[in-house]
Amino acid sequence: MQFEFKVLSLDAVPRALEKAVRYRLLNEPSEAESICLDALEVDPGNQEAITTLLLALTDQFDDGQTTVRRALETLSRLSNEYERRYYAGLIHERRAKAVLKNRAPRGGSRAYEWLRDAMTWYERAEAIRPENNDDAVLRWNACARLIMSDSHLAPGVEEPHEPLLSE
Repeated sequence: MQFEFKVLSLDAVPRALEKAVRYRLLNEPSEAESICLDALEVDPGNQEAITTLLLALTDQFDDGQTTVRRALETLSRLSNEYERRYYAGLIHERRAKAVLKNRAPRGGSRAYEWLRDAMTWYERAEAIRPENNDDAVLRWNACARLIMSDSHLAPGVEEPHEPLLSE
């Protein structure tokens, strides 16, 4: 069944975004996501809506890869290069934590790779950070501490294997 969505008034967007933040705090990220999509329908360049949407998507990473892809697509809508780099790091960091939480096979090595990618993005953000903004440094340090505190977080080791067919 298909519905035609009702359209927010442009003046209602700030209040709607306050609600989206509240829904995230209540651990209802899909509600926050829906609100952000409504806000972006009438104000496509609204950076607060894009950022909140991105965070709501990362809150749902336990649900699978589709959300990661959507978060990376949303990232490109941010207009500030520092923000794009910082939030790219955050996407990778939160994906790593979701992998760890789900205890997937080879999860430690997969999470390690996601964390190292996050750290690379945070370093890129740090290089162009605004004055007095050390958010990327704080996130980099958090990733480093997580890796150092968990012995399961290590690079994957390629295991040698025999070819299935011999000549």
